[in-house]
Amino acid sequence: MRTKTLQNFSALLVFLLMTSVAYSQFELSGEIRPRTEYRHGFKKLFGEGQDPAFFTEQRSRLYADYKMDKLTFKLSIQDVRIWGADRQIYKPGESLNGMNVNQAWAQYTFDSGLGLRVGRQELDYDNARFLGDLSWAQQSRSHDALLLAYTKNTFTGHAGFAFNQNANTAEPTKLLNNYYGLGGANYKAMQYLWLNKKFSKGSVSALIFNDGKEAADSTVNYMQTLGLYGKFSLGKVQLETEAYVQTGKDVTKKDVSAYLLAFNAMYPVTKKVSFGVGMDYVSGTDVTKAATESNSFDPLYGTNHKFYGFMDYFYVGNPSALKGRNVGLVDPYVKLVLNPNPNNNIVAFVHSFRSPVDIYKGGDANTPSMSKTLGTELDLVYTIKLSQGVSINLGYSQLFGTDSMVALKGGSKDQTNNWAWTMITFKPSFFKTEKPAPVQ
Repeated sequence: MRTKTLQNFSALLVFLLMTSVAYSQFELSGEIRPRTEYRHGFKKLFGEGQDPAFFTEQRSRLYADYKMDKLTFKLSIQDVRIWGADRQIYKPGESLNGMNVNQAWAQYTFDSGLGLRVGRQELDYDNARFLGDLSWAQQSRSHDALLLAYTKNTFTGHAGFAFNQNANTAEPTKLLNNYYGLGGANYKAMQYLWLNKKFSKGSVSALIFNDGKEAADSTVNYMQTLGLYGKFSLGKVQLETEAYVQTGKDVTKKDVSAYLLAFNAMYPVTKKVSFGVGMDYVSGTDVTKAATESNSFDPLYGTNHKFYGFMDYFYVGNPSALKGRNVGLVDPYVKLVLNPNPNNNIVAFVHSFRSPVDIYKGGDANTPSMSKTLGTELDLVYTIKLSQGVSINLGYSQLFGTDSMVALKGGSKDQTNNWAWTMITFKPSFFKTEKPAPVQ
């Protein structure tokens, strides 16, 4: 399968290269991104007698971007693997890793400015809070969708649609059945509308997202998310604000009533030093309501690693749950950015995590109540740009947990809970035609 994919990709590249020289704009580029991690309390508190994890995971990609007249085409093939997971002497069928398609879409743009895009694509909007490409994860996130995109002057509107189905369903069954079977892991169907207006000192966006997940009895339960996002310049201050509400039903058929509020402000103290403050408030479900409704906001398809501490204790495939209910999160934080020169950057965060609802030691209201304080996390990231297309990132994070965090995550707050990583990224451009030739 991997050989066939490479053969098809190579044939397509030959065609694109032949046509690009005379008629179109074309770029062929690549990416090699290995990341080595030391995990000693990453995502959950470290426990007595456990061993830390140490490994290297690598993303390798080949990109082809093509544009001719009203046609735009993008193809991204990737391989994600843990170093050593495959034998040195490779034999088909033995691999634990695999090559797959990260993006494969084509878009036709009409004279009116309306574009029709179909295929596998990344959806990344505003600050990636709710819809993000999840680029931090080596595999990233892609959607199989149809997109209508309209742009005129400072206004942009996108409407997206998707309907998912299992690939391993036998052909006769496809005549009778549309059961998806992934439950809450992915949507069965979704539709969204994103509108954006740019101004001289910022921009404002609105999002309507309808997310349908299929339950075990084949019913599709729809949850709606409505969001507003704004980014503004107020003098020297850069301000971001956002608000989301969720309603409808989740995959367990519970009524949903949840919300998220967030803001952050950055101020340049000097040309090389910036300081910021912010807070995220993500609603959670109280134990007294958990049986009948959900008040836990779900950021669904956002790049959650970006927001709630880099150690991924919250919302990165890692709910903060007591007996099936997500308790939500209150996260005030401070941020410091140092730019000693154009090629070096240091970012530091301090997060103070709290629960917006009551915490009980056993998860039930008849067990002892606990502090709502979950812990404090320190994040440091140092970025070095070696040259065009080559950069190094070094990171260190440490979490200081509380007994309430132990109730949520298990493990021990008395153990050292830290995470260190280093990543080098190579992104060369192999071939590029600078300007598209006039259409004949």
